[in-house]
Amino acid sequence: MNESRADGKSWSRSLAARLGGLALLVAVVAGLIYAFGGSLTLESLAARETELREFYQTHPAITLAVAFLLYAAVTGLSIPGAVPLSLAFGWLFGFWTGVVLVSFASTTGASIAFLLSRYLIGGWVQSRFEERLAAFNRAMEKEGPFYLFTLRLVPAVPFFVINVVMGLTKIRLTTFWWVSQVGMLPGTCVFLWAGANTPSLKVIQEKGAGSILSLNIILALAALGLFPLAARWILGQFARKKQATVPKQ
Repeated sequence: MNESRADGKSWSRSLAARLGGLALLVAVVAGLIYAFGGSLTLESLAARETELREFYQTHPAITLAVAFLLYAAVTGLSIPGAVPLSLAFGWLFGFWTGVVLVSFASTTGASIAFLLSRYLIGGWVQSRFEERLAAFNRAMEKEGPFYLFTLRLVPAVPFFVINVVMGLTKIRLTTFWWVSQVGMLPGTCVFLWAGANTPSLKVIQEKGAGSILSLNIILALAALGLFPLAARWILGQFARKKQATVPKQ
């Protein structure tokens, strides 16, 4: 009886902590949307491009720090605006600086969403459906990094969905981090390259993000997305041939 009461109290405290964390998250998201929601559109950024250039030249370190935190918050809390920010950062910081900043900021944001998912509802999901998820968890331990890498290269599923779903699994945070870092890099380079080669944000606003991405780049991304699937098939063929040539005892 005492153990049952103790378990009940522990569960209540755990639930209260999760609800408190969720309430805090909602408050942070609401504050960020109120503070920055209207300024993350291309129209708003284009209207202030001269101010952005001047401020960056005068305060480079502060500008980079704020840009990093802003991008991490946008991706971590799934606030719309990552694509316009990528294009704007490419235009403002240049290709190489922009790639380093956006690559690490996007992975930081993805990890924030991953951790929020894991610690708000992940533990409950794993404990509630432990038996049903046992086979899935074993498959994730074996194939999880490759599966995540494939999803990152093929943007068919929104990244915020990937972050949340992966948080419900038992994949390690370190594995999630480096696979996401590598897997999102090609897409990051595309948007940063497009932004860095645009003379003005008003051009992006008028033509749209899709029109400044060349057909060659889009085809290259598609081919890159198929690469892990092709590599897996080739490795599977080699493994089967190797097994076929091993003499039976």
